[in-house]
Amino acid sequence: MIEILVGIGIFTFIGIAIYTFQKNVFSVNKLIVSNLSVQGEVRRTLKVMSAEIRTASPSSLGAYALTQTATSSFTFYSNIDSDASKEKVRYFLSGTTLKKGVIKPSGSPLTYNPAGEIVTELIHDLANAATSTFSYYDEDYDGTSPPLADPVDISAVRLVKITLVIDKDPTALPAPMTLTTQVSIRNLKDNL
Repeated sequence: MIEILVGIGIFTFIGIAIYTFQKNVFSVNKLIVSNLSVQGEVRRTLKVMSAEIRTASPSSLGAYALTQTATSSFTFYSNIDSDASKEKVRYFLSGTTLKKGVIKPSGSPLTYNPAGEIVTELIHDLANAATSTFSYYDEDYDGTSPPLADPVDISAVRLVKITLVIDKDPTALPAPMTLTTQVSIRNLKDNL
């Protein structure tokens, strides 16, 4: 009888060890897949943002290419859909979500009506509270220069740095992931 109890105890111990190991493997796998998915989503979004910001140019009405520069939002004009007119594009942080607003010019004469803005959500679970989402630099930026001070002189901006800090669950591992890109605005270059 003692041998049977010892055998059952050993079998139970081995079963619990295998179950715990398997549970850990699945949770780590889930975490890795989730992180890779988030990284892919953020990289795709940054690629689109970079292309749109890079081609910022005067509006269809002739207004300056950039309209608003803040640490949590950036508004500019760019032809993002390859039609004849340039859209007013606004990227902004709303809580923990990065959103994009687009206004197409309409009417005769053309106007950018804020009521016609179409807003889409791009990235969730941002933790940018302590970090500027957008930083702005002038033509003297050498890679180590500090960003332009607030309030930013819009006419001095030549480069935009986008920093996104992703943290799905601030109370659990892994640590927040930071992705950054820098975009030089082609149509504002004056060092050609």
